[in-house]
Amino acid sequence: MGGRFDAVVVGGGVVGLSTAWRLAGRGLRVAVADPAPGSGASHAAAGMLAPVSEVSYTEEPLLRLGLDSLARWPAFAAELSDESGLGLDLRRDGTLDVAFGADDLALLGELGAFMEKLGLRVERLTGRECRRIEPMLAPSVRGGLLAPEDSWVDPRRVVRALLAALDGRGVPVLRERAAELTAAGDRAAGVRLADGRTLAAEHVVLATGAWAGPGGVTRGGLAGVPPGVLPPVRPVKGQIMRLRSPEPLLGHCVRGTVHGSPVYLVPRGDGELVLGATQEELAFDTRVTAGGLWELLRDARELVPGITELEVAETIAGLRPGTPDNLPLIGRTALPGLLLAAGHHRGGVLLAPLTAETVAGLVAGDGPALPSCSPTRFENVEETAP
Repeated sequence: MGGRFDAVVVGGGVVGLSTAWRLAGRGLRVAVADPAPGSGASHAAAGMLAPVSEVSYTEEPLLRLGLDSLARWPAFAAELSDESGLGLDLRRDGTLDVAFGADDLALLGELGAFMEKLGLRVERLTGRECRRIEPMLAPSVRGGLLAPEDSWVDPRRVVRALLAALDGRGVPVLRERAAELTAAGDRAAGVRLADGRTLAAEHVVLATGAWAGPGGVTRGGLAGVPPGVLPPVRPVKGQIMRLRSPEPLLGHCVRGTVHGSPVYLVPRGDGELVLGATQEELAFDTRVTAGGLWELLRDARELVPGITELEVAETIAGLRPGTPDNLPLIGRTALPGLLLAAGHHRGGVLLAPLTAETVAGLVAGDGPALPSCSPTRFENVEETAP
């Protein structure tokens, strides 16, 4: 632990660990600081790699980022699995987006036309065709869109594989909170851990999710960053259920709109089914509530009636890190030596390969920046603590 690191990554979720792995792959000396790696948003995430089915009318730049990162996932997963010896349960069977009522079907049809205008590959399906693909869908499903290139992965397996790969490369993962940024002159110089140890580094990469903004500092985030350097990041609560079935209930990731409310069901290779997720603007509240779970089950049952017969394996709430324009924060901040890899909202797992490779290139000095994701685009905007 002596000497100076090329980079210290603060945050041990999928984004932070992927970034550390890519940095180490370039021969740089790296350390990771996180009291419980993989226990935050990555632990709660469903792991959808679905830029097409999640497209919205006002977020075309985010779509392009997602498509870029999705294209990197097969090679990323193969390399990580080979190095760690662990499987990631990467599935590439596509996402089926279905509609429950006539109004939902009309909205889905408009979305399909928008996707086609953007040149995205989607297939329009009748209700009968949807049930041919997924027999457990309710007879009331009116129709759907199949995004055949959308994928999904198990984020918990990804975390385990990244930790194993980092261990194999000799990268220290310090299970301690990074309490404060240290500085030398006008640049970041490392971090001070909560136990008093100091890690000196040429670069500090802040990958702490919802805690990466000014509001997160008062909730145990990284202190010592000069005012105005951290851009706005807000926590968006998501409640999720994990259900278990002796036999797989679904073969595709199924997304639906029921009376205007979105719901998704993501199957795992071991029979688990992830049901989510609420979107709640409740600051750093991570309570699982009866109302939130009821809404999920109510809407999911309309699409897949058999879901109520499954065993409840887990209920959990996570905090997505949102930004004012819903684009992530990837790159250099106004403080030399401090970089951000945060603000990914619903797309942290999807955008991990792109984020990791971008940050590694910036630290090494041989890679391009992502101007649309620059952390300095919100200059002179200060967010108060929630």
